[in-house]
Order: sequence, then C-alpha cells, then structure tokens
Amino acid sequence: MISKDFNQLRLEADKLDKKTVIVFLSILILQTISWYFTSVRFFRTSLLPGVSGSYYAKLYQYLYWFGGDFLVFFIVPLLIILFMFREKPLEFGLRWGDHKKGLQYTFIAAFIMIPALWFVSAQPDFVKTYPQLKMARTDYSILLIYEFGMMLYMFAWEFVWRGYTLFGLKPRFGVYAIFIQLIPFVILHNGKPALETFSSIAGGLALGILAYRTRSFLYGFIIHFIIMFFIDLFSMLRYRSEEYGTGFNAILNLFN
Repeated sequence: MISKDFNQLRLEADKLDKKTVIVFLSILILQTISWYFTSVRFFRTSLLPGVSGSYYAKLYQYLYWFGGDFLVFFIVPLLIILFMFREKPLEFGLRWGDHKKGLQYTFIAAFIMIPALWFVSAQPDFVKTYPQLKMARTDYSILLIYEFGMMLYMFAWEFVWRGYTLFGLKPRFGVYAIFIQLIPFVILHNGKPALETFSSIAGGLALGILAYRTRSFLYGFIIHFIIMFFIDLFSMLRYRSEEYGTGFNAILNLFN
C-alpha cells in the first residue's frame, strides 16, 4: 500500500511545474532564514557582544537586519532567476514597465498618504513604535543612516513579494498571484500597530495590482518607502514634541 501510494505521489510530482514549486519552496526557506539569521534579535543574541560597548550598537543591529534581508530577499532570488530559471530579471518586475501609469499612481498615493500619515502618527501606538530604532528619535544624522538602510530593506521586501513571488507565480496562477503574495505580506505585519496590520490588507492588494498592471514592483517600492519614511519622521516629531515641548508644540498646533 505504501509503495503504491508513493509511486502515485511520484507520478503526480512529475506533473508539477518546476518553476512554481521552486518559487513556493524558496520563499519558505528565505523567510525562515530571515526570521532566524538576519534579524535584529539574532544580531543582539549572537553578534552584539562584540560591539556592546559602542554607542552605535543598536544602529548596527538594524543595519545588519537591513543588509541581511537585502541579501536574502533580493540577491538570492536574483541568483535563482538567473541561474535556475535562466530568465531575465526584467520579467520579474525589475524594470520601469508602464512608467506613465506607475508614476501617476505613485504621485496620487503620495498626495493622499503623506497628509493622512500626519494624523495617523498622533496615535500612541505609532509614536511608541516608530522609528523602530529609538535613538533615531533624537538624532537626525542617525535617522538619515537608518532611513537609508530602510530604503535598501524596502527595495528587497517589495521585490520578493511584488516581484519574485508575484511574477514567478503569474504564469501558473494569472491574476490570482496577486492574492497569493498578499497572504504572507499581511501575516508578516502581525505584531505591529493594529491599524497598520489591517491597512496592510488593502495596501498589499493595491500594490500587487499596481505591480501586475505596470509589470514593475518599483512603484510599489517608492510608495512603500515614502510611507515608512514619513511615518518615522512624523512619529519622531511628535515624540520630540512630547519630550522637549515648546518649539515642536508650536509646529504641531498648526496641524491640530
């Protein structure tokens, strides 16, 4: 019975689309590597003792995370595309595609989201959470370094979901690939402020549709980075207002 079932399973496996299987399995492996080995937690527990006396130790943790995930979520999938699929990265959204449509939606999103983020940042959960590197709240130079690292991270993050996953699964699932990439994207927002996690459902769907229609993940990257940059900046301003008062209160009162 076991032999018969095994042979039947092998026959079914032979019918599988190899590219689709590789995309699914590689995403599982890459996300697991990210969770265990390129996280702030891993740096803190395994690598931090070497720089524990440095003022910049916490900044190093986040730069390690950003750089590690850039390697895991961009460089490794890129190598899979080139050497396993033997395809062009252009076919996985690494191009400008329909730039007219992409730029239009990017400007519209920025026009709507930046003012909205100002008011969203007033919620205590956001002030408490962002920027995730707490020392960036009081040092603009640290904030700029942190945001540069964040930019690399967001580029890789958008590529792995709205590039590699979406376009890697598109030949097999068509438009349903938009919903497939949405599932891990939303799940990985768990633990963040509730409003952000629920918003990621609509946001991930919209960015997936945008990538699908423009044949590029780059516009989603720009939009996502704009959102993260301004939520960090606005949360920092509100934190500094609460901490230092006076001048920042005067600025805040212009908007409230």
